[in-house]
Amino acid sequence: MRLMIDANIILDVLQKREPHFADSAIIWKLCETNQAEGYVSALSIANLVYIMRKELNPGQVKEVLEKLKMIFNITDLKEEDLTSAANMGWTDFEDAVQSAIAVRIQADYIITRNIRDYLKSSVMAFTPSEYIARI
Repeated sequence: MRLMIDANIILDVLQKREPHFADSAIIWKLCETNQAEGYVSALSIANLVYIMRKELNPGQVKEVLEKLKMIFNITDLKEEDLTSAANMGWTDFEDAVQSAIAVRIQADYIITRNIRDYLKSSVMAFTPSEYIARI
């Protein structure tokens, strides 16, 4: 199963955010143990570092990135993703970009805690708990 993992899932694990940590950690573990192919966009990585900038020094940023690269496939951001996202006309451009990348990489699902942000996506979105219930 090919999963596009939204940044909020990664943040749940890295920051041990409750009450979401446990289910997001299961998604992380599925990817880590190759029970699912997890993809994270380069855009999400940049956002993660920005959000965690007060918690991480440059060495820790490098360490987190190395860990993420061992577990997830980091997808590049292409011009076609931006064009496709702009053509979607969504209110949240970043979510449209994530959806466009999910389509390009032929993801089976998007895993996010904000499924309402992806209601117009051609790739179906599930929360971690919803996806876990399906497998």
